[in-house]
Amino acid sequence: MKRMIALDGAQGESGGQILRSALSLSMITGQPFTITSIRAGRAKPGLLRQHLTAVKAATKICGATVEGAELGSQRLLFRPGTVRGGDYRFAIGSAGSCTLVLQTVLPALWFADGPSRVEVSGGTDNPSAPPADFIRRVLEPLLAKIGIHQQTTLLRHGFYPAGGGVVATEVSPVASFNTLQLGERGNIVQMRGEVLLAGVPRHVAEREIATLAGSFSLHEQNIHNLPRDQGPGNTVSLEVESENITERFFVVGEKRVSAEVVAAQLVKEVKRYLASTAAVGEYLADQLVLPMALAGAGEFTVAHPSCHLLTNIAVVERFLPVRFSLIETDGVTRVSIE
Repeated sequence: MKRMIALDGAQGESGGQILRSALSLSMITGQPFTITSIRAGRAKPGLLRQHLTAVKAATKICGATVEGAELGSQRLLFRPGTVRGGDYRFAIGSAGSCTLVLQTVLPALWFADGPSRVEVSGGTDNPSAPPADFIRRVLEPLLAKIGIHQQTTLLRHGFYPAGGGVVATEVSPVASFNTLQLGERGNIVQMRGEVLLAGVPRHVAEREIATLAGSFSLHEQNIHNLPRDQGPGNTVSLEVESENITERFFVVGEKRVSAEVVAAQLVKEVKRYLASTAAVGEYLADQLVLPMALAGAGEFTVAHPSCHLLTNIAVVERFLPVRFSLIETDGVTRVSIE
């Protein structure tokens, strides 16, 4: 019998990332775990609908035995079974992030007995989670270099707080892992600005694009009007294509916050990224830890290691026989497998 791993949900960023990473790793390694103080540092501690959906999805995909899987629970015991490929559908029932549920279960399906398709309904444009376009345009090309082949499709937008969006990913088992090397991003090739609107006046998008264009030389400026019933909502994104990597940054519009302020938040975030030579932004860094650990080698550079990143590394090191090294030089941190 494999040993039970005990996790403290209050460690590090004390949010849902610890739980999501633990579920992924438990399914992959077959190691059971318990976690206490789930989301202890948040205004609403315990499992929210998004986290509960991730637990139920993981349970379905590997036939796990679970205790504590209920709304508000701050303790969970998870004993995984065998991961099975297949066609899965999960509904969050709120505007909780579809991509974070996918992030939980897809790594396990890299080791399944056949190809899979996972469809999740809920929120697609959430201020605290990566949107589907980030997964599709930034993360998945890097996963392909590692040997992981999956394809995400956004079927319907669902803005916070209404939800109602649908995201689906097709994924194949991994034949072999390759090493990812992302030392520097290289020279910028082009930058693209994009605004999504649903049930919001077009002048909002025009003002957001104008704010971006006032700070950056944009090769493309795109405004996409979505059906009103997918809103109301607004997301502004800026994609930075460099020689070695494409990064994408986004901000979700809020009620009573002007278009200029929303876009200025994005400008600040992109300028922070461009101020160093690091290849990876802080949100992408979180996503690369697990696949790099499974490959057993690799490295990337990041200017601002987040608490999410450090927490994710700590959880990965509890489940896998790997150790990460973080070395900072001139404002750039090199993250690698020792």
